[in-house]
Amino acid sequence: MELIFLWPGKTRNQYLRALQEEYLGKVAQFGPARIIETPEAKGLEERLAKKIMEKEAEGLEKHLQDGYIICLSDRGKEMTSTELARLVESKAMVSARKLIFLVGGFLGLAPRIMDKADFQLSLSRMTFSHELTRVVLLEQVFRALNLIKGYSYPK
Repeated sequence: MELIFLWPGKTRNQYLRALQEEYLGKVAQFGPARIIETPEAKGLEERLAKKIMEKEAEGLEKHLQDGYIICLSDRGKEMTSTELARLVESKAMVSARKLIFLVGGFLGLAPRIMDKADFQLSLSRMTFSHELTRVVLLEQVFRALNLIKGYSYPK
């Protein structure tokens, strides 16, 4: 099964981008994994939030075929690392499809994208920047893959 991490725009913070790439490399040691960065809405004021999210949704939708879709959401289910590992393992065992993790831009994901989710996941009740969320997600998936394989997770 291929793991895909999908979000609008590039990670601009060079330190977070370096961590993102580091964890993607660690995740990829377990099998195919990649990040897809779709176009972000530019040139629109934040007061046009719905328009921004819809414009970003257009780019995201192109990558949602044949995959189990996990959208990150503040209203999603909170899980322990072990529970996330069980979810990833169960989807890997019953499906050859891709496992697609979606992280929204600074305004989140458009409702039409959230409607396509097979599962909504919350990393925390706290709010993180969308760029930091990307790193936390990659680290947690790496941790989950270690748990699935029975490895001790490096501290």
